[in-house]
Amino acid sequence: MALLEWLVYPLIPTLILVHLFVAPYTKVEESFNIQAIHDILIHGIPTENADRFFTANYDHVSFPGSVPRTFAGALLLSGLSRPFVQFCTSPDQIQLLVRAVLGLANGIVLIAFARSVKKTFGLSAGIWFALLQASQFHVIYYASRTLPNMFAFIFSTVALKSLLNGYATSWSSTSVPRSYRLCLYLLTISGVVFRSELAILVATITLYLFATQRISITSIIIPAGLGGLVIGLLSTVPLDSFFWQSFPLWPEWTGFYYNTILGHSSEWGVSPWYFYFANALPRLLVNPLTYLVCIPVALLNVATRKRSLDILLPILGFVGLYSFLPHKEWRFIIYVIPGLTAIAAAGASWIWTRRAKSAIYSLVSLALVGSVLLSFMASTALLVVSSLNYPGGTAVDFLHHKLIHPSRGEHFNVFFDNLACQTGVTRFLEIHEPQQTIVTTFGIPQGQGQRTWRYWKTEDPELLLDPLFWLQFEYVLAEKPERIIGKWDIVHTVYGFNGIRFLKPGQSSNDNPDTQEITAGTKDDLYVDPAAKRSTSSVQKAWKTLEGLLRDRVLRGYWVEIKMEPKIRILRKDTGTMLDGRV
Repeated sequence: MALLEWLVYPLIPTLILVHLFVAPYTKVEESFNIQAIHDILIHGIPTENADRFFTANYDHVSFPGSVPRTFAGALLLSGLSRPFVQFCTSPDQIQLLVRAVLGLANGIVLIAFARSVKKTFGLSAGIWFALLQASQFHVIYYASRTLPNMFAFIFSTVALKSLLNGYATSWSSTSVPRSYRLCLYLLTISGVVFRSELAILVATITLYLFATQRISITSIIIPAGLGGLVIGLLSTVPLDSFFWQSFPLWPEWTGFYYNTILGHSSEWGVSPWYFYFANALPRLLVNPLTYLVCIPVALLNVATRKRSLDILLPILGFVGLYSFLPHKEWRFIIYVIPGLTAIAAAGASWIWTRRAKSAIYSLVSLALVGSVLLSFMASTALLVVSSLNYPGGTAVDFLHHKLIHPSRGEHFNVFFDNLACQTGVTRFLEIHEPQQTIVTTFGIPQGQGQRTWRYWKTEDPELLLDPLFWLQFEYVLAEKPERIIGKWDIVHTVYGFNGIRFLKPGQSSNDNPDTQEITAGTKDDLYVDPAAKRSTSSVQKAWKTLEGLLRDRVLRGYWVEIKMEPKIRILRKDTGTMLDGRV
């Protein structure tokens, strides 16, 4: 069993890295932090003329967003990644590096949490936790993504680990109050710096511990609350006031005031009060047996009931209170998933250790093993689908590395439209003229021979309707080519995910529509290059290979087709022929 423990625990960080490399691009929700990390690593931090330096080099000045966000996570991740940048051979590899560092940090804290589950519920529960957690798609997939929630997830998971350690330690030990105090410290700090919703989790855990007479107001609650608040403010206010050149600035308070008090979060959609319980939590847990069987068993079993309730009540209180806010997203409650998975692991362990005692336990144990395998399969399918949702990143990679450009062209101006920016385009993927930055310091090549690039992105309606504005560009990445003024060639089309279709025996998949279908409805002055092709990712190719291997021989003609649709076209100003291939 001990050997199995050391085989299972590494599954979590390993799968995080697999998800990272299968889906290497980012989306708009991650853009602030990934752009900030780029600017810190590539351009550095100014020691003088900061306002001018930020204006010239930093993305957050040009595209500040609706509210300022903290640089704390970006600065911390940049510092942790900096020693390894010299091993990268291109800026896009630096993006993979910083995401890998974040993903491994989350993987390490999840392993540490698993060891606390083992301490609280036993070795078998620790193994079951690792299996259940590794098979959950969202936590593994987003662990390496630079969402503020995933920075906060590190702190919240360590906090829950401290809470578990406190529960598992004898009351006579002096380490018990220290564990509770550390839990409240970490949650308070992360709430102040990264995500204000953690204040609710701090409140529910504090109230529960106080109600069960585990902590006192004077010795733990006040010191942890005030101490965490002061440390959090000192970590964010001076730092963000400097980067935003506005003092005093507390970004998380600004965001909370804008979204919650002023109610602007509702502009992004409103969900019913039961959304987290009926939709988000089941999706996050993936395996239905975790909440239909394992958690109820852990609560009904006398040996695990008390510790399970100690975890369950405060985190369900957090979810319940947070349900009063009209705008809901699963990432707002992702912090409770390790806790719920720990309870499920306790129930699964209790069932598993009794598998030889009766046929019922044996059958349920077999069902648990099967459900974990099915969860891994479902998470793999979700990974395949999710990797196809980044046409912007795919288009930039194709533009730079797979498109033959005119031999006379040494400098190209490129325009990115809104969809491209939202689905993968980051500064790490851009190729700029060489300059004295960390990139040239470590000898990382920035250009392709003598070719240089300049990039534009704007949503200014006056500029977009000005024909003279479009004259400056050689290339445009556009969702809707008909909105681009002037004569352009469509030299490549990038496809993205558009749902799934269940195929019956005899039905053929239609994953290769011709180019004329792709460009139907565009203006007459748009020319479709006869050599233009669509992007086919390695994931799509692998799925097509699996269809050839499994559909007829194993599944008797049934299959699940991944439907694709054109998302972004690469437009070029003249009508020269372009071919696939390396530059």
